[in-house]
Amino acid sequence: MKGTSVFLDQIASRRAAALVMDGVLEDVLIDPPDDGPLCPGAICRGTVERPMKGLGGVFVRLHSGKGFLRAPKGLREGQSVLVQVTGYAEHGKAVPLTQKLLFKSKYAIVTPGSPGLNLSRQIRDEEARIGLRALAEEIMAGSDFGLILRSQAEGVAESETTEDIAEMRALAEQIAASESGDPELLLDGPDAHALAWREWGEPDEIVTEPGCFEAHGVLDDLARSNARDVVLPGGGSVAIEPTRALVAVDVNTGAATSPATGLKANLETARLLPRLLRLRGLGGQITVDFAPLPKKDRRQVEQALRGAFRHDPVETALVGWTPLGHFEAQRKRERLPHDPAVLEALQ
Repeated sequence: MKGTSVFLDQIASRRAAALVMDGVLEDVLIDPPDDGPLCPGAICRGTVERPMKGLGGVFVRLHSGKGFLRAPKGLREGQSVLVQVTGYAEHGKAVPLTQKLLFKSKYAIVTPGSPGLNLSRQIRDEEARIGLRALAEEIMAGSDFGLILRSQAEGVAESETTEDIAEMRALAEQIAASESGDPELLLDGPDAHALAWREWGEPDEIVTEPGCFEAHGVLDDLARSNARDVVLPGGGSVAIEPTRALVAVDVNTGAATSPATGLKANLETARLLPRLLRLRGLGGQITVDFAPLPKKDRRQVEQALRGAFRHDPVETALVGWTPLGHFEAQRKRERLPHDPAVLEALQ
């Protein structure tokens, strides 16, 4: 099946969205359970607690637990502060927060505290850039907030872009005026369906019928991608096992032991790894135990990794090789690992 399809359905009674490109399941978004943590993008009013020496930040009391604000400036204990959730917390740790609020929609991002008008570099048509800048200046006139026009704004009807910017500006102004008071959730993070609409561009088709995941094979593809051992195209396999400290990735070549077979399996893993991590919702520290390969081949494998992660929507820092020959990466926790209810639904 050629083209791009977006499927909107439910898994374990929670909203879920799937992105399929040319017949390959590329991404899946699943809402956390009702009693789960705050979603990235949520904006809260919190209360600053006593600074913690040696941690480089302060804890912030939220309406539901605590968050950690790194490198704060000019804050005092007991002060109300507006913060935004930047990701999911590691097990047993506070929710990561930032004071740099972003009101992000499909076509625009309003940035309180960061004035100025900016356009995505991916908008290369000069005439389009001039028109969009003029539109942005008109809508943001009189505001101290900044604005970033995203690449998806190019070629869109002016009325849609205007409505999008105006809505984000009004929301930002409303929340910016709500800094004082007790801890409270002011804006929840986007659910799976809203995030798919915002981030997945203009697909060739959008399927919303209940049960479309099962009818179109999404559940089967997701189950195969979440198996403990994923078979590689060349015959080897890769095992991905999340632990409390890190995500371990092990590349196996099976019965074949030649250097050429090992290099082939390693390159296939490098190209598949971002997709497999996305489909499992994994982040944090990633440690890859590649099949044995001489040091002269490491550069080729690393280039394949960097090429694959360059197009991955989840921010990932590729750190490099360890003395033991493993490759390490640090991945932002934008997704939650699949919990037992989701995994049971894939059986």
